[in-house]
Amino acid sequence: MDPAKIRQSVSALWDDQIVPQLVEYIRIPNKSPMFDAQWAEHGYMDKAVGQMAAWGKAQPITGMAIEVVRLPGRTPLIFIEIPAFGAVSAGDDCVLLYGHLDKQPEMTGWSSHLGPWKPVIEGDRLYGRGGADDGYAIFGSLAAIRALQEQGVAHARCVVLIEACEESGSYDLPYYVDHLAARIGKPSLVVCLDSGCGNYEQLWLTTSLRGLSGGNLAVRVLKEGVHSGDASGVVPSSFRILRNILSRLEDAATGKIVPGELHVEIPAQRVEQARRTAQVLGDEVYSKFPFVAGMHPVDADPVELVLNRTWRPALAVTGIAGMPALDSAGNVLRPFTAVKLSLRLPPTLDGEAAGAHVKRLLEADPPYGCQVEFALEKASSGWNAPPLAAWLETSVDTASREFFGPPPAYNGEGGSIPFMGMLGEKFPGAQFLITGVLGPQSNAHGPNEFLHIPTGKRVSMCVAQVVADHFRAQQKGLTTGVAASGKHSHHDQTCC
Repeated sequence: MDPAKIRQSVSALWDDQIVPQLVEYIRIPNKSPMFDAQWAEHGYMDKAVGQMAAWGKAQPITGMAIEVVRLPGRTPLIFIEIPAFGAVSAGDDCVLLYGHLDKQPEMTGWSSHLGPWKPVIEGDRLYGRGGADDGYAIFGSLAAIRALQEQGVAHARCVVLIEACEESGSYDLPYYVDHLAARIGKPSLVVCLDSGCGNYEQLWLTTSLRGLSGGNLAVRVLKEGVHSGDASGVVPSSFRILRNILSRLEDAATGKIVPGELHVEIPAQRVEQARRTAQVLGDEVYSKFPFVAGMHPVDADPVELVLNRTWRPALAVTGIAGMPALDSAGNVLRPFTAVKLSLRLPPTLDGEAAGAHVKRLLEADPPYGCQVEFALEKASSGWNAPPLAAWLETSVDTASREFFGPPPAYNGEGGSIPFMGMLGEKFPGAQFLITGVLGPQSNAHGPNEFLHIPTGKRVSMCVAQVVADHFRAQQKGLTTGVAASGKHSHHDQTCC
């Protein structure tokens, strides 16, 4: 493989086709089903699927077949099969490349010249919802495979899955994986481009992902609102009760999650990785966030911040109901207060068991006999990477040095990719290349989200390197089973 030709091919394809495609994709408000109950009627998801499938079909990739699979009542899925190139297919073995195309909702706070569905290119950044999370995945994956074929570099059979339900917890995806199991085969390498990067200077491999539990907590005290002067001191405030109930889950002073059942013992190797990551990033661990003047993070030690973000549970209140806007809030004791809770879980904690525990905790013994309901919307487990095989360790080191410069870095991520946990269970012998372009200030899910275009290009180039190296490892019989040795254990892959 000629790295210079890979660099030239991928960069040109990004400039000529991929960036313009992403510009049009950002314009489509195809919010995930959790945020658009009428997604099917609105047709935005179908529009995004159609755009990506059409672009894929136009790519000169030998033998590629692209199909939009639709199971009744579920979001669509783009399924791509690419036969082995330059060699005979090795049975069911394959490379599985994953991404998603559904988006988070608009969110407020965008700069005046930006917007979620308004693509804007400023320098190296493409602003708009979904470009980095995760619209670029199909383009980056096919760009890598096309670049290999253009110079006659052999690769194994490849399967690409692009789902449309990830931001809602991927609840449709298991049905598709089961439905397509015979066609997928048994991947020995999984490539996921839906993760983050600590900086834009090197390739970052994700070693763990947190799980997620969440839903709507509602406290109701009255059938209707009443005059606050008449009722206060007699009728307890629904807000106060809700605040009290939340203290069962979270220490209001520190933010620490109270129940021991929601914590795990952090593996020693992950603690060491956190130390190395903190050394590399320094105050970038927290300075990437848009703090208001005078604000500081919850801990002064960047190692603790890394561990908080990757291995400890944490709660966020992401929505509220039952409260009028400030300019229309009269002197009324409101009948109810409801909040949407998003609870991040340690990577190795059982998500369903955690969700059930939280529901029991919040609904037990309602104060004053009020009505308390926690409607659980999602409960998914996290993921902890298996030991890294020697061939993959060497490959990612080569790729990062060639296409970025510095060696690769290894870090846990605070977000969730439900698909990874499911794949880890289905294919316990598979190796995982989990990476992405969501770096400092990229602000996925929030205002001013952007894709760092040079990183998108370089990640695509790195994927090409790894897919080529996978084929060579496959020919040597190194891709079957867990291929890590003590010398190349994941304990050693802490960071640059």
